[in-house]
Amino acid sequence: MELLLTRDTRTLNSTTGKLSVDGVFYCFTLEPTDRGLKSNMDLAEIQERKLYGKTCIPEGRYEVTHSFSGIFNTDMPLLMNVPDYDETRIHPGNTAADTLGCILVGQSRSADMIQNSRLAFAPLWEKMQAAWNNNQQVFITIQRAQ
Repeated sequence: MELLLTRDTRTLNSTTGKLSVDGVFYCFTLEPTDRGLKSNMDLAEIQERKLYGKTCIPEGRYEVTHSFSGIFNTDMPLLMNVPDYDETRIHPGNTAADTLGCILVGQSRSADMIQNSRLAFAPLWEKMQAAWNNNQQVFITIQRAQ
């Protein structure tokens, strides 16, 4: 299963984008501010640009697995090997205040906000679980709009 997050709107408070699943638009996303990080940068450069809890993760391709989240008290999607980030997940939420670097999903968006997040997350989570149950890997590619 291939997820593609294309970041298309950047403000001082957040970064919003569009998420596709296997080439088909699925929902909108919201993350903290984009500070131009890329997964192929050296760690020192990432650490220099990153503001804890206020910076979206580096652009790149990541495997998505799942594990228990103590914050949500349930199993949740987890992005693997994000440079200088821990516990980066895809989860419900509406504004940058709801994330420390994770990807929030929603059915609609406005300035610095996404809406109907739980309604977008539940079927996406089911799709990911179905892929894992069929022994398929799940990957997400994060890029900036051209």
